[in-house]
Amino acid sequence: MLTKIDALPTDKKIAGVHCVPFTENGNVLMSWDRDEQLLTTIGGRLEGNESIDQALEREAMEEVGIILEEEKIPFALWYWDSTDSYTIWFLAKVKKMEPYSFDFEKTGYVSFNFETALQLIEKIEPNNPKRTNLIKLAEESAKKHNWL
Repeated sequence: MLTKIDALPTDKKIAGVHCVPFTENGNVLMSWDRDEQLLTTIGGRLEGNESIDQALEREAMEEVGIILEEEKIPFALWYWDSTDSYTIWFLAKVKKMEPYSFDFEKTGYVSFNFETALQLIEKIEPNNPKRTNLIKLAEESAKKHNWL
C-alpha cells in the first residue's frame, strides 16, 4: 500500500528507491518504460552495500541520463509483503541532463507540470490509481517544501 511519509522508515529494510525529479523550470520528469508501455518514476533496487543516495544517483543516470542535486526529500513508501521491505519515493532536483542513448529499459523521459502528468497517467492507466496517487503525494510534498 502506498503511504505518505515525511522521514525514512526504520522498521523494515529499504530495498528500492525511486524519485520524481524536478527540472529548474519547475517541471517533473517521468520515464517511458519500453516493456511496461507506461510512464514510470525513475529508480530501482538498491544493489549490494550502496546507500540510498548512491542508488538514486545510479538509477537516474542508468535510466535517463540525469544527475541529481544532493537534496532528496522522501514523500512516499510502498510496503512489499513478499520481501518484507519498502520502496521509497523522493523528490529530487535535477542538477544536469546528460546526452543519453536510451538503449536499455527506458526509451526516454517526459517533462511536464503536475496537472499534465496526472492527466496523461489517467489517460494511459484509467483503472490504476496507484501512479496518480503517487504523483499527487509528490505534488503535495513539493508544495510543502516550497519547490513549487
